[in-house]
Amino acid sequence: MRNKIAAITDHTLLKPEATESDIRQLIDTAVRLGAYSICISPSLLPVSVPDSLKIATVVGFPSGTMKAEIKAAETARAVADGADEIDMVINLALALTGQFDALEAEIRAVRSACPGKVLKVILETAVLDDETIIAACRAAEAAGADFVKTSTGFHPAGGATVHAVKLMADTVGGRLGVKASGGIRTGADALAMIEAGATRLGLSATAKIVEGA
Repeated sequence: MRNKIAAITDHTLLKPEATESDIRQLIDTAVRLGAYSICISPSLLPVSVPDSLKIATVVGFPSGTMKAEIKAAETARAVADGADEIDMVINLALALTGQFDALEAEIRAVRSACPGKVLKVILETAVLDDETIIAACRAAEAAGADFVKTSTGFHPAGGATVHAVKLMADTVGGRLGVKASGGIRTGADALAMIEAGATRLGLSATAKIVEGA
C-alpha cells in the first residue's frame, strides 16, 4: 500500500519561502519514496530530476484571479522551463456566478499553451456547492483537461474531502483523472481519497503519509 500511495503522489512544496536547497531535498525525498512527481512553484524551474520523476508546477496560483492570457503565458514559460504537468487554478468567480462558457474558455487557453503536457484544473471545491463542482468538472473536460483537482491547499475554506473527490470521480467517469490535494495528512486520509476515486494525490507530508500507511 505504501508503494501504491507513493506511485500516484505529486510530492509538493509550494511555500513561498521555499529555496533551491529545499527543492533539492524535495527531489531526494521524492526519489527515495518512489513518488510520481514533484510539484513546485514556477519561479524555481528549471530543475534537474531523474528520468523516473516528473515535474509539475502551478499557474494562476493560488488565487486564480489572473486573466486567462496571463495564465496561458505563465504556462508557456513553465513548459519552456521543463514542466511536464501544469496545475492551473480556475477563476472561482466564473464558477460561482455560473459563467461556465467563460470558464471553459479560460481552461482552453491554458490547454493550448501546454500541448502534449498534462493539465490539471484546480477547482477549490471547498468553496463550491455540488452543482457547481459538477459543472466545473464538465467545463474542464470540454476544454481538454487531463485531471480535475480539489484544492490549492491555501484557501481558508479548506482542502480535499471524500465527498468532493467522489463527486468529481462520478462526474468525469474515468475520462479524466482526479487529484485530491489539500489537508491530506495521514495514510488513512490518503487511502480514503483513493477509495473515493482519486487517481493522483498532492501531498506535502509525503514521507509521513507513505511511511505511516
